[in-house]
Amino acid sequence: MQKRKIYYMLHSGKNSHVAYYLKNYLRQCVPAVFYRLRLEGELRKLNNLPDRDQLLKRVNYYCKLTPESPIDHKLWDQSAVSIANQPKLRKKMYYFDAMEIARYFDPNLRWVLKWGDIVDLQPVPSILKSRPLGDNNQNSVLMKLVKVRHFLFVNDKKAWRDKKDVAVFRGDIGSKAAGDDKPNRRVFMNRWLGHPMVDAASTDCVEDHPEWQREKMTIGEHLDYKFIMSLEGNDVASNLKWIMSSNSIAVTPRLTCETWFMEGTLIPNYHYIEVKDDFSNLQERLQYYIDHPDEAEAIIRHAHEHVAQFRDAKREKLVSLLVLKKYFEMTQKMLGL
Repeated sequence: MQKRKIYYMLHSGKNSHVAYYLKNYLRQCVPAVFYRLRLEGELRKLNNLPDRDQLLKRVNYYCKLTPESPIDHKLWDQSAVSIANQPKLRKKMYYFDAMEIARYFDPNLRWVLKWGDIVDLQPVPSILKSRPLGDNNQNSVLMKLVKVRHFLFVNDKKAWRDKKDVAVFRGDIGSKAAGDDKPNRRVFMNRWLGHPMVDAASTDCVEDHPEWQREKMTIGEHLDYKFIMSLEGNDVASNLKWIMSSNSIAVTPRLTCETWFMEGTLIPNYHYIEVKDDFSNLQERLQYYIDHPDEAEAIIRHAHEHVAQFRDAKREKLVSLLVLKKYFEMTQKMLGL
C-alpha cells in the first residue's frame, strides 16, 4: 500500500502545488503599482482580437450585474472591503488567484471575495469560484479561482475505441458525521458497485461501508476507460475539465453548479453523457454509445471544442481583467457612486 501511495504522488498527473505557491509568493514581491500602470494596455489588447465578441460574451456570462441590479446598501457596507485591506483567506488559493487580477486595479475599490464551495445565492455582489445554475444568480460573479486544482487539461493519446468498455469512478464519499456527506455519490456506489461495466471505489474510508475504499488512481490510469464518472461533490466535479480534454467521455446526472468553466453552457449528450439522478439508466446509456462509436466520438470532439477556449493563458487573463473591471463599474453604479 505504501508503494502505491508513493507511485500516486509521483504520477498523479495533477498540477504541482509547490510550483503554484512559489510563483504566487514571488508575485507578491512585485510592487502593485507596476501592475496598475499596465492595466489600460492589457485591456486595449481586446480591440485587436478576432474573437473579441466571444470574449465579451464570456465576460457578461460570468458577471451578470447591470446598473439596475438591486443592492442592499447596508449589507454591502457591512460585507465589502477594499482591495488594499483584503485579508488573506483561510484557503490561500482563493486569495492568490483573486489578487493576481485585483492588483491591476485601484486598491481603494471595494469588493466581496468569498472562498469555498458556494452553492447558494448571494445577498450582495460577490466574487466566487462557483454558483448554482438557474435564475437570480446575478450576485454570484465568477472568477477563475483555485485554478491549479480545477483547471487541468490532459494530452490523451489513446483513441476512444481502444479503451475499456467500462465506466470508472474514484472519489470521496464524505461522512455524515463530519457534515460533508455526498448523497449522490452514495446512491451511485450503492447501485453500481461490483457491476461488470463499472469500476467504482471510494478514495476515503466510508464509516458504514469500509469495503468501498480503494487506493486513488492516477489521471493516466483513468484514461484507460471509455467512460469516466464526473459526480458533483460540494459543488462541481473537479475532474470534469480534464475528462473533457481527454478521449474519454464524462458521465453525469444533470449539472446543478458551475464555475469559470461555464458548466451551465454544456449540452447533455453533446458535451457529456447525461444519466438519471438515481443512475438507473447508466448501463443503458453506456451500452448505447459502445454500440454507436461515431456518436461517442462526436461528443469527444464537442468537449474538446469547449475546452479549447480555456487553453490560451493570455486570453484567460484578459477575460479575468474584464470581469473584475465590470464588477467594479457595476457595483459603483448600483451604489450611485
